Amino acid sequence: MEPLLAILVGLFFSAAIYLMLSRFSIRIMLGIAILGNAVNLLLFTSGRLTREVPPIIPAGLDALPAGTANPLPQALILTAIVISFSFLAFLMVLTYRAYQDLGTDDTSEMRAAEPDDRPLPPLGY
Repeated sequence: MEPLLAILVGLFFSAAIYLMLSRFSIRIMLGIAILGNAVNLLLFTSGRLTREVPPIIPAGLDALPAGTANPLPQALILTAIVISFSFLAFLMVLTYRAYQDLGTDDTSEMRAAEPDDRPLPPLGY
């Protein structure tokens, strides 16, 4: 199962990079969301996928028995899900407001800070 999830993580990363290289802000935002899910799946896969033994320390032992799933990646994933959801909500609001103000989601046409008719910088000093 882990090689299949490794291939899926690779597909998620490649799709995220492809979307983030786009000119349109909606695609960039979706690429960032897919990238967050790819990282979460990578962390989940790194903690071993076992169902037989839950990550609970039995009475009388100081450490987890062999063959249990590592609980640290699971805790990291829970934190990362909350952070990525809040970051995605922020990006959605930012993209919506940019579309409202500028009338486009094409990043090459978003020239509010650099208008087309501004003079060129000096060529020499």
